[in-house]
Amino acid sequence: MLKVLDMSATTLDEVIAQLTAILDHARQAQSRLGYFAALYLLVTLNVKAGIQAGRFEDGVRMEQFVVTFANRYLAALEAYQQQQPCSECWRVAFAQATAWRPLILQHLLLGMNAHINYDLGIAAATVAPGAKLVTLEHDFNEINKILAGLVKHVQTEIGALSPWLWLLDKVSGRADEVLINFSMQRARDAAWKQAQRLAPLPQAEWAAELQRLDRTVTALGRLIRHPGWVMSLRLLVIRLRESSDVGKVIEALRRAPSV
Repeated sequence: MLKVLDMSATTLDEVIAQLTAILDHARQAQSRLGYFAALYLLVTLNVKAGIQAGRFEDGVRMEQFVVTFANRYLAALEAYQQQQPCSECWRVAFAQATAWRPLILQHLLLGMNAHINYDLGIAAATVAPGAKLVTLEHDFNEINKILAGLVKHVQTEIGALSPWLWLLDKVSGRADEVLINFSMQRARDAAWKQAQRLAPLPQAEWAAELQRLDRTVTALGRLIRHPGWVMSLRLLVIRLRESSDVGKVIEALRRAPSV
């Protein structure tokens, strides 16, 4: 089990430092928890570059948003490792780290499912509550452009590590591309709608809405992990040729192109 405790951040650089520490520990422990953290670091470095380049309308608030968002993941990971309660959608994602069978793609999608479908709308409504939310929309959507620019890179890296991933195409046609775009684009659209539902409410009234959301996101996570016996058999065949070298996978996923 990966053990990185006392995880929290107050600045963007601290988020990057925490993610880097998680990756260092993941390599040492040969933990697949490092897969999503590597992808997360890739995205975070590109967002930081965007802030420095003046890509966002409010760079200061964007840093606050990124930190708030990241702390939800860091808190969930710390709670899970200390066997404390965390959101069920995160528990489902983290629990797969010790399993051999999930593909690299599944590990990434499980993390993205929990962090985007569950955490992202909460973070947006926290940073820009009430009527302030509308002022965040441009910068929120600008991140979508950064993510879209990373999709091709992520596909290429995963394809090199999992040479039989093309078999997914026989099921749904460019399935790897569809899955990644769904998780990074459509899920962010859904997260914005979730933020719109939460922002007008006092946080004291969020509990029922978050319980409902957690159930929905958890169900999707379980489907990503167990997508039916036909697809699961195909995934098993793909997994037989996929790299199990945790360090190699982490290094491939964390390579940060400029987008």
